[in-house]
Amino acid sequence: MSYADRDRYGMYKSSGSAGPGPSLMGADTLIGDNVVNGQDENLGDIKEIMLDMRTGQVAYAVLSFGGFLGMGEKLFAVPWQALQLDTVNKRFVLNVDKEHLKNAPGFDPDAWPDMSDMGWASQIHTFYGTEAGNIGSGGVAASGMVGGAGGTQTSPGTAH
Repeated sequence: MSYADRDRYGMYKSSGSAGPGPSLMGADTLIGDNVVNGQDENLGDIKEIMLDMRTGQVAYAVLSFGGFLGMGEKLFAVPWQALQLDTVNKRFVLNVDKEHLKNAPGFDPDAWPDMSDMGWASQIHTFYGTEAGNIGSGGVAASGMVGGAGGTQTSPGTAH
């Protein structure tokens, strides 16, 4: 199921008006979206979107990876700017090799880390090759334009 399928208000329908997407999108429509890498390998799906409440910016997407029927599932906080929206296939692309992701800093669904901790944030941003900003004071990271894996170019840092 994609963000277009979860659109309860019709914001993504192309019925004559452009609508808000893909530059601005409803956060709850993105929960459950698939995430693949550049080799089209499934990396999991978005379980949660974490907002920096002081800046109003999206900080991380929490992905699930591995496990079976929720058992043995590991969660990963991925910096929002590391994700690229693929508007053609209605999914996200994370340019990380599947084997590399197995070594990503993750956490158990019952033991979430303190995502506001700068040491933790630095580790996450280093792993994904993104810039860590000041959490809670001026933004989590810089955002830029990224390609959407064959889709429309949009800035994930503004797709909230």
